This record gives sequence, structure tokens and C-alpha cells, in this order.
Amino acid sequence: MVSEVTDADFEAEVIGSELPVLVEFTADWCPPCRQMAPVLRALAAEEGERLKVVQLDVDHNPGTTNAYKVLSMPTFMVFRGGEPVRSMVGARPKRRLLEEIADVL
Repeated sequence: MVSEVTDADFEAEVIGSELPVLVEFTADWCPPCRQMAPVLRALAAEEGERLKVVQLDVDHNPGTTNAYKVLSMPTFMVFRGGEPVRSMVGARPKRRLLEEIADVL
């Protein structure tokens, strides 16, 4: 399952997570973000034991968006132990996304 996070619960849900977390910085007006929705759902279903997948709406959560200097949508960040350890910009197929985050899982 892909859950939504906000400025208010980002600390608890992402920074404080025991599992690595893949955060998609997304927006309603972003077509490539919408294309990524089924990819993220599939990833969450397959890797749920070892990876948490969440989305953050940049328009409603400017604090977190600015804190991590996110300028383009979609931006994907992997957080592990409370730190961002990988950042990728742009839509991509699930296979490529998995390859790019394999070493941080």
C-alpha cells in the first residue's frame, strides 16, 4: 500500500521509520506522477516487507518539499535511518526503479 505523508507526519512516518522509505514527491497537475501510481503500488506490494512506499503532495506540503530542495516532479528519495540516501528525478519503469534502489534496501 502507498500511503500519503504530510509536513505534519513526515518526521514520524519517514524519518522515524525502521524500514527504508521511498518517498515520491508528487503533484496533482503532474502527468508523469500519475503514470507512476501503478508502479509504486506494485513496488509497495512486492517489497512491502523491506521497503515502505509513501507519497508527499508538494503543493500541500511546502515545508518538507523545500527542506529537501525538491524542484521537479516526480522526485523520488530513499530515506534510510532518517537520512536521504538516494534521489532520482522523473518517471521510470518499475524495473529501473528497483535497480536504482536495490543497493539501499
